[in-house]
Amino acid sequence: MIKIALDAMGGDNAPHDVVHGGIEAARLSRNQFEVVLVGNKESIEQEISRHFHTANLPISIVHASQAVSMHEQPANALKMKDSSISVSIAMLKDHKVDAFVSAGNTGAVMASALFGLKRIKGIRRPAIGSMLPTETGTSLLIDAGANVDCRPLDLLQFAIMGSIYYSRVYAKPDTTVGLLSIGHEDSKGNEVVIKANELFKDSSINFIGNIEGGDILRGKVHVVACDGFVGNIVLKVAESLHGLLKFNLKRFIRKYFFSQIGAMLMKPTFEGIKKVFDYQEYGGAPLLGVDGNCIIAHGRSTPRAIKNAVLVAYKMVIENVNGHITETFNNLHFSNNEN
Repeated sequence: MIKIALDAMGGDNAPHDVVHGGIEAARLSRNQFEVVLVGNKESIEQEISRHFHTANLPISIVHASQAVSMHEQPANALKMKDSSISVSIAMLKDHKVDAFVSAGNTGAVMASALFGLKRIKGIRRPAIGSMLPTETGTSLLIDAGANVDCRPLDLLQFAIMGSIYYSRVYAKPDTTVGLLSIGHEDSKGNEVVIKANELFKDSSINFIGNIEGGDILRGKVHVVACDGFVGNIVLKVAESLHGLLKFNLKRFIRKYFFSQIGAMLMKPTFEGIKKVFDYQEYGGAPLLGVDGNCIIAHGRSTPRAIKNAVLVAYKMVIENVNGHITETFNNLHFSNNEN
């Protein structure tokens, strides 16, 4: 059975929401995977005891005496050998589990994964991919914050990894890739983007050219490649759209009497729109480029978000995403002028 390590102590509302989400994921597993809750055993057992009908669920506990705080420096976290993050990464490295999910300190998860699992051969920088809602479905933004300063080759490698992930997890063999820039023309952008555009055109990915910021939510491409500085800004703006939409809907509904009546009839529609913009529906962000299946969930993850993150991790395993990335990079040879 596939085993997924879940950092029970990671997140703003851990272990309560994390354990709850792990249990919900286990209820949906149909014995296809097991949720391994990693953290303080006593605290985890107390949380499990609050739920009904858990005795036969595919859940186990691995004790870890330490927990990395959300504000801990990654360097300090690496010294905590018995933290829930470190223990989970060690199990993943030793093939005792098949994937790892954490809503904890992102820097600590990245540092632990990089030093504990190492990079896939041929990949210079691992990257975080984040799903964004679009007019046509979803798009993967990569890098979403792991690498602030990038080389042209890094952007190409992000695009390759993102394309493999999207095509496997979302069953899109014709996955399209766009390079985020300030204009559609090949000559637009800074020096890194202009050089990256040349690399993209010479690669085997389904590259449609440069895209602008406005193209992202229109769903012009499946994978949006950019450096982590730009990507993280785009991600934070996109996450704020949910709150902005909710705020304005309430404001205008309260302002007009007939809108209040219409709102009651439109409630199913509003719920559907809310679901589209809710980050919880997309689970977590894959950390691509390390030698192991890792999902980084939002620090504010609710039980639903944790459940979906575990399901995404399971999908990564059964679709052998890391295996396909490894095989692809084993067959690629990057020359020095691509750096």
